[in-house]
Amino acid sequence: MLRPVVDAAISLGVSFGAHVDALATAYTSTSTAYVIPGVAAVIEIEQQRAAERSATALAAFETAARNAGISYQCRSIENLPEQAASALGDAARLYDLTVVLQPDATLDSFDNTTATQVLLQSGGPVLFVPHIFRGSFEPKRIGICWDGSRLAGRAFRDARDFLSRADAVVAISVDGSQVAPAEATGQKLVQHMGRAGLAASLIELPAEHPEIQPTILSLAADENLDMLVMGAYGHSRLREGILGGVTREMLKTMTVPTLMSH
Repeated sequence: MLRPVVDAAISLGVSFGAHVDALATAYTSTSTAYVIPGVAAVIEIEQQRAAERSATALAAFETAARNAGISYQCRSIENLPEQAASALGDAARLYDLTVVLQPDATLDSFDNTTATQVLLQSGGPVLFVPHIFRGSFEPKRIGICWDGSRLAGRAFRDARDFLSRADAVVAISVDGSQVAPAEATGQKLVQHMGRAGLAASLIELPAEHPEIQPTILSLAADENLDMLVMGAYGHSRLREGILGGVTREMLKTMTVPTLMSH
């Protein structure tokens, strides 16, 4: 499941001429210490396996980065799961963009919560790459999910480097007349982008709250979009990421790489 993130990150490094750091986590599952005899031996084995997984992931990235000729660095963060996730969130604050794999909704694992913690703690944009993604990532048709909120505005600004390179930009306003403030409607967004030299079209769709996420993904398929941009609703409580409904469902069912900002 490493390939989608490697492909996307390497592509971005090449197209933007950017330095790319690969960070991998190596941690133990704290539950093993409570249910299996010989705790010390079990932890040692699990630590070894985690270290091996981390090394394998970084080696795969390094091979791809070296072949692509980009500037890169690899390192592993070894700690307990909560601390490792927090450390990744801290590290992400230094970067223009963080690329992570779509969480797997079928698994209750620390890997899934790590991606959420990075989103909520990094203070910057996070690009979620779907499990089904393969090949180079060069977004030419981009959809902006717009409701006129602070988070949507932040995601829009965070995506400016992508938008300036796109062939087509679609502002997607779902039930915008009922949600967006008068001074931040989808129409005003399109006008603003036009003044900045970013040609964009506006698609306004009616949808009840439970239908927002499937409506957006259906439109993404119809418009052949290869990237979505959206604000991510949520908060961190007791070190556990709590996401809003649309954000959570989008992460479960996403079909194209999605840049989220919190």
